[in-house]
Amino acid sequence: MASPAASRSSPAATRASAQSPSRSRARPSFRSRSSSRGRRWSRPPGTAEPPPLRWRHRPPDVEQVAVTAKDAQTPVHYGPGMDARSTRVAERLKTPMLIAAALTLPTVAITESEPGGLLQDVAVALNWITWTAFLFEFVVMLSVVPDRRTWLRHHPLDFVIVFFTPPVLPAGLQSLRVLRLLRLLRLLRLAQLSREVFSLEGVRYAALLALLSVVGGAALFDAFEQRQDLDFWDDIYWAITTMTTLGSNIEPSTTGGEVVSVFVLLIGIGFVALLTGSFAQRFLAPEIAEIEEELEEEKLSAEALALRELKSVQEQLQALELAIERMASRT
Repeated sequence: MASPAASRSSPAATRASAQSPSRSRARPSFRSRSSSRGRRWSRPPGTAEPPPLRWRHRPPDVEQVAVTAKDAQTPVHYGPGMDARSTRVAERLKTPMLIAAALTLPTVAITESEPGGLLQDVAVALNWITWTAFLFEFVVMLSVVPDRRTWLRHHPLDFVIVFFTPPVLPAGLQSLRVLRLLRLLRLLRLAQLSREVFSLEGVRYAALLALLSVVGGAALFDAFEQRQDLDFWDDIYWAITTMTTLGSNIEPSTTGGEVVSVFVLLIGIGFVALLTGSFAQRFLAPEIAEIEEELEEEKLSAEALALRELKSVQEQLQALELAIERMASRT
């Protein structure tokens, strides 16, 4: 039986017990409060702000990076002799150089047809514009790449285009302008297609098409140009000289003959470009291998960056969970 003294409590003890929270009172559960819908967890009154979370031993294999959707689509591979800055510059110049390379074909076609007047002036202007664009790209890339020697060794076509296809060359060397068309292969990343086109079988099909164009073009030219009294060999001579862009003393005098001349000239330019590309492929083999490697790494770069982002998110969640546990232990 308890004594009266023990059952009684002093006024000071009563006030202390009323002011201090009881230890037997249940702690507020962070999970139950945070999981309630429409309510946000708030720190209980009277609790101190927890210190900032500090890592004693940060895992070495986790990199805290901010990865965006744009970074996930950007390849992380840099070409030989290039860095991040030069890669960005090359990507910005890609579209203008694609247009400049595509303008080479109509420029050569107009120039070789010798229309005279305004069209001839337009062809000369386009020739200078396209070559200046290649020169500008060459100078800019040499100024931004960290290793110029390595970049030049892996980009021989840029050097050849700038120094062997200027508009000031003699008329006999102007056919080298078709080398500018080879830049389309690198800009459009048609490595697999270039292998098939520049193979021996592709050259055979192109030669067959050129032969049919010579015979068919000669027959059509003779049909339209009956007033000139040409025999079959004159027509063949005209077709060959037109296709090879050499020119001849036989000129079309009718609209149909001019149309046939344009088609034969375009087929001849394409055939010469194909032959040039097949011979130049051995010099472009390292560059084609580099493009294939970039394509493979582009497929893996998005997955690698996504995994890196997941690791970063996982690490942040672990840090948040640890901070929550430390705050809950202080309440």
